Amino acid sequence: MNDSTNGTGHEAAGGTGDGAATGLTGRTPATAAAAAPEAAARVWAAMSFLVLKQENRRSEVEEALGMSFFRVKALRRLLTGPLTMRELTASLSTDKPYTTLVVDELERRGFVERNVHPDDRRSKIVTLTAAGTAAAEQAEHILSRPPHTLLALGPEDLAALDRVMAKLRSPAPQGPPGR
Repeated sequence: MNDSTNGTGHEAAGGTGDGAATGLTGRTPATAAAAAPEAAARVWAAMSFLVLKQENRRSEVEEALGMSFFRVKALRRLLTGPLTMRELTASLSTDKPYTTLVVDELERRGFVERNVHPDDRRSKIVTLTAAGTAAAEQAEHILSRPPHTLLALGPEDLAALDRVMAKLRSPAPQGPPGR
């Protein structure tokens, strides 16, 4: 994609427009600070569009695996190793009855096994089967594939975006903006 828009009608980061994507060039610190929330909102909208709508990977995963994205999320959480039902519930940010429903279905489909915890018979441990591991890895493969528009960026744009993303991954200061 050679134009400087991101598909939302807004200038993409690294574009060649009025400087909005490059730090509000030519503005006073006070005007730049006042415009920062607007710029952040535009960037966030562009990022959300890219991740959630432009290439709808959630739907692609649901279609490929024949299950809801939430069930796929449960499989992906188990890739790191077995979890108790309580740990899986917390990891999914849901409630116990819904986790039980999800695990019941995954168990019926042969993706997980549920066994009694060896140290606490009141607790159950959920483990991926080989089929569950394959399904979770397939989902990871689909979800980790970079979008076409990102692959189309040149090396300089990718390097600039990589620097910005590194800053975004750093812990944010606590408190309201401007403090």
